[in-house]
Amino acid sequence: MQGWSITHRGARRIMLQLHLSLLAALPAAQTLQAQTREGVQVGETSVFAKMVPADQVERSAALQYQQTLAQATKQHALGPADHPQVQRLRSIMDKITPFASAWNPRAQQWKWEVNLIGSNQINAYCMPGGKIAFYTGILNKLQLTDDEVAMVMGHEIAHALREHARERMGKGQATEFAARLGGSLLSGLLGIDPRIGDAVAQTGANLASLKFGREDESEADLVGMELAARAGYDPRAGVSLWQKMAANNKGAPPEWLSTHPSGNSRIADIEANLAKVMPLYERAKKPAASDLSSQ
Repeated sequence: MQGWSITHRGARRIMLQLHLSLLAALPAAQTLQAQTREGVQVGETSVFAKMVPADQVERSAALQYQQTLAQATKQHALGPADHPQVQRLRSIMDKITPFASAWNPRAQQWKWEVNLIGSNQINAYCMPGGKIAFYTGILNKLQLTDDEVAMVMGHEIAHALREHARERMGKGQATEFAARLGGSLLSGLLGIDPRIGDAVAQTGANLASLKFGREDESEADLVGMELAARAGYDPRAGVSLWQKMAANNKGAPPEWLSTHPSGNSRIADIEANLAKVMPLYERAKKPAASDLSSQ
């Protein structure tokens, strides 16, 4: 019993030091929340994202994305560059992505890309590093307007900018470490759910199909809404988007998002934050002085 007690105290010291070093890695007083800014307010980037090198995650994402495109090409399901829907998606992406680096400086170096895959799935995603895919099902079945497409795209881009996949991978690595020391120890000290699968910690994790939790989804809704508004797309489209989702799924959760929060909850959050982003949208839609002078 005495020997176990010494080991337990040693492990506790190790985990406390790990926790403190992760907290110290945050750029104090330089996050978006520490600044006065227009737009939505969300929490800090998780310390667990710091446990996995960003370039490692982005390289893995790029490889998986290319494999997806290669498979779609083989199946004659990859939309050609001259396809009207591909051109539409790329136009919307080009308007949104200039505002991405305000949320994540790494986005300045990302090679943004969006492709269309022929499939009946109501699905879309953005992998770390700016690799975006839309499935024809989400466009055709929901008959999305440009504003609604921008809300979907902004949401998915927000997941990448806020590094939600990297965070889950970091939690997976921490959980794997906890398994060696005792899962309840890490759970008590850092609040990690020991049920998180350690498969996510591996670079081979499927980054296109990770399921995010309530906080991540809510955060992506708000950040995505702001990105779309700054790009000149009506953020009120988030309401009509979720109404279409609910009608198509008869109240069941859509495939392209996690099972929570519910559609009604998301609509309520969007409506509660519209006042913060409508001025951004109205400013983006206002004609430039040079445009007025030429009329």
